[in-house]
Amino acid sequence: MGVGIHIIADFYGVDSELIATTERMYPIIEGAVEYGRLTKISSDYYQFRPKGASGIVLLAESHLSFHTWPEYGLVTLDIYTCGDPKTADDAFAYLVDKLRPTSISTRKIVRGDMIEEAGENQIEEAALH
Repeated sequence: MGVGIHIIADFYGVDSELIATTERMYPIIEGAVEYGRLTKISSDYYQFRPKGASGIVLLAESHLSFHTWPEYGLVTLDIYTCGDPKTADDAFAYLVDKLRPTSISTRKIVRGDMIEEAGENQIEEAALH
């Protein structure tokens, strides 16, 4: 079952000018939050010098964060949401569409997937006593 979906991804071959500044990344990240129907609590972005950006959006559902390396055309992403797993998938698809990486490395993890199992074991143990 689990309590959330956690997508960890590396986007390679992204246009270095697109990912060089928070000014360019801000509307993309905020657009992913909106497109994914996620609930934004707050966000913070940081501009590296001369180029590169990082940011995090705190969500009621958890968070979305990114770091960029324009010199490598690399964006690393972290999307963690609880609730409807489709929201994480939709936000991810939006980012793929807007950033247009030439290749992607990704892992999707179900978080808290042992809760139901742990609950069943506790019930069984209680019944034995």
